[in-house]
Amino acid sequence: MLCIFRIPVSLSSDAFRILIMLLIIFFDRATIEEAYSRSMTKLAKSASNYTQLGTFAPVWDVFKTSTEKLAGCHLDLVRRLQELIKEVHKYGDEQIKAYKKTKEEVSGTLEAVQNIQSITQALQKSKENYNAKCLEQERLKKEGATPREIDKATVKSKKATDTYKLYVEKYAAVKSDFEQKMTETAQKFQDIEETHLLHMKEIIESLSNTIKDIHLQIGEVHEEFINNMTNTTVESLIQKFAESKGTGKERPGPIEFEECNTSSAVEGIKPRKRKPFGLSGIMKKEKDTESVECPDADSVNIPDVDDEGYSIKPETTQDILFTITVLIYLIL
Repeated sequence: MLCIFRIPVSLSSDAFRILIMLLIIFFDRATIEEAYSRSMTKLAKSASNYTQLGTFAPVWDVFKTSTEKLAGCHLDLVRRLQELIKEVHKYGDEQIKAYKKTKEEVSGTLEAVQNIQSITQALQKSKENYNAKCLEQERLKKEGATPREIDKATVKSKKATDTYKLYVEKYAAVKSDFEQKMTETAQKFQDIEETHLLHMKEIIESLSNTIKDIHLQIGEVHEEFINNMTNTTVESLIQKFAESKGTGKERPGPIEFEECNTSSAVEGIKPRKRKPFGLSGIMKKEKDTESVECPDADSVNIPDVDDEGYSIKPETTQDILFTITVLIYLIL
């Protein structure tokens, strides 16, 4: 019967050890998933460095997007594992309170256990004493001892018998109380343990569903990656490269050789006005001379034009005269 009381204590300590081990497993799994997510994020950044390399650039975009989504899936698993860790911590605190409360409620059971232990020992001693006194009485009778010795042995045997019977009766009463309290205590601890196991199963099922959801998300990412690669044809890669690097879809128009139109250049020439430089009398005389001379229309020649379209004015007698006048003015 004593082993019945030890079972709940063992269950309580085992429950806490299981919670600690479960927390360690969850924490280690979260650490692994977080490290994997960081590695995937780093890989996505590496893929983004190649998104401008030639016709294969769109494929790197597909790799980058897929890798980022995978990193997000594993990071989501880390977040949900952390939530489970918090839940296990909270449940562990609740279990400690529940076991403390139950121990206070069943504190009388410990007293019942101590009582039955002590009464059992006393009963065993009284039984041994009873057997010894009875055997002593029979030995004296067989050996023909004096009546006085036999009477003393008989009194001792009767006293041992009464003591033995008394302990048997006490043991029966203590045993009944012990069994009742132990049954109640064991049932309480069993209820706690059953609730504990059910809750532990719920935690494991929650972990299983979480991993299942994450694996479904990862499967969707892989399926999307396969579809994107299937839709990424050689023609589409070349087309995208041409659109990004090309100069446009319209072809340049034809250009033909056009001859120079000299007439328009001559019409656009305006006569240059010289800045007055010299004596006013001389300038006035030159004006009068020019006003007197009226050349015929036939005598007007079209001036020569240089490469840039400007007219070349030939030197005349009037220009020579003007030059001489300026020199005389400078000498004076």
